[in-house]
Amino acid sequence: MSTHGADRTPAVRQLRLVVEADDYDAAVAFFRDALGLPEQAAFSGEGDARVVILDAGRATLEIANPAQKRMIDEVEVGRQVAPRIRVAFEVDDSRAATRRLVAAGATEIAPPTVTPWHSLNARLDAPADLQITVFEELRDAEERATLDGFGTERPVEE
Repeated sequence: MSTHGADRTPAVRQLRLVVEADDYDAAVAFFRDALGLPEQAAFSGEGDARVVILDAGRATLEIANPAQKRMIDEVEVGRQVAPRIRVAFEVDDSRAATRRLVAAGATEIAPPTVTPWHSLNARLDAPADLQITVFEELRDAEERATLDGFGTERPVEE
């Protein structure tokens, strides 16, 4: 019996990445105001405890093996720089987003670069000690699906 059937209701409804930021105000200003993630909710508690939940659109979890992680670093940056976790945001215009985010306090690690997977990716060091990629898709999903090396890994049905 397969647990991967198309009619199965997903058990996960949302991916929420929780990041501790020493400079909370700078991180909120960067991700909410400069990157443009809409504020969904905010809460505060005793001892100046604060959290803001920002809507990042559709969430995915990208799992890469070490060889793929090295290849992405090589393509985007030209050397190995990424920590174990890097956050990527799809934007409409990666060049404009990179300029805006650098002006808002990010450090550019690598400028927007066309990748073999047909996106325009820039790498930045952002507030809250996050390394981020902003990427712009240069082809739609249907176009990419017809190219060599693109597809989905589906589990073998039993």
